[in-house]
Amino acid sequence: MTALAGENIAFIGLGLMGRPMALNLEKAGAKLTVTTRNPETLNMFEDLGIETAPTPADAAANADIVIICVADTEAVENVLMGEDGVLDGLEEDTIVIDMGTTAVDATRRFADAIEDAGGEWLDAPVSGGTTGAKNGTLSIMVGGEADIFQRVERIFKVMGNHVTHVGQAGAGQIAKAANQMIVGITISAVAESFSMAEEAGVDIVKLREALTGGFADSTILQQHGKRMIERNFEPGGKAKTQRKDLYQALEFSETDLGLELPMTRLTMELFDELIDMGGGELDHSALIKVYEED
Repeated sequence: MTALAGENIAFIGLGLMGRPMALNLEKAGAKLTVTTRNPETLNMFEDLGIETAPTPADAAANADIVIICVADTEAVENVLMGEDGVLDGLEEDTIVIDMGTTAVDATRRFADAIEDAGGEWLDAPVSGGTTGAKNGTLSIMVGGEADIFQRVERIFKVMGNHVTHVGQAGAGQIAKAANQMIVGITISAVAESFSMAEEAGVDIVKLREALTGGFADSTILQQHGKRMIERNFEPGGKAKTQRKDLYQALEFSETDLGLELPMTRLTMELFDELIDMGGGELDHSALIKVYEED
């Protein structure tokens, strides 16, 4: 597959999501340079014949497009503005794309910094977990200038099958905040309903089957409900990451909009309980353990 032949892409961050996303770009024919803090992961990419760089600045130096997929807002800031960061190696007209889940206000600040340096910015967070990353079926929500989005849309379509330009810089992150609110609240609803049914002596395998196809059906019920039934909490999305995303949604809504989000706050507090129990590294479907503990 050579859909991206001629595209010169730097990819920064090769964790649970970034690794398969980068590999899909390489398989599609992109000329890829990667960097990450984990030397073992870099060695793995070197063994595959993919070019590696020691720092974000080195990765960005000859790239037309720089994609960042790291854990949180602080990590994005370090990659962009820290020592040997992207800004140190940025060429004029380079497009910088943040595909992590980053605070809205910081995203707008990063966009200004990149544009002041002569580059272009898109925030393009994703939904779909590690399965979507591996299969190239992520949902991608994009903020930034429409013409810049159009220039890189074919790159997004290698990583995702549902790509939407939402609005100006920061709009992608606002869409992702909404996504994570719905995901977190729905996980808590499935966990709560399963716990009620189990306590009442109903087989939750049969419960999930009974709910399938009705108004209560959802991707969360099918995928995360299955994880809850099987007690398979190998992380596709970590509980501590879900908690971080809910906090960012609350902070933006309350500080910037003056809007209270009571269900989001309650769900975040449930994830706090799971993390306090030692479950921060587990999949976010492990929230059911909080109900079992109670």
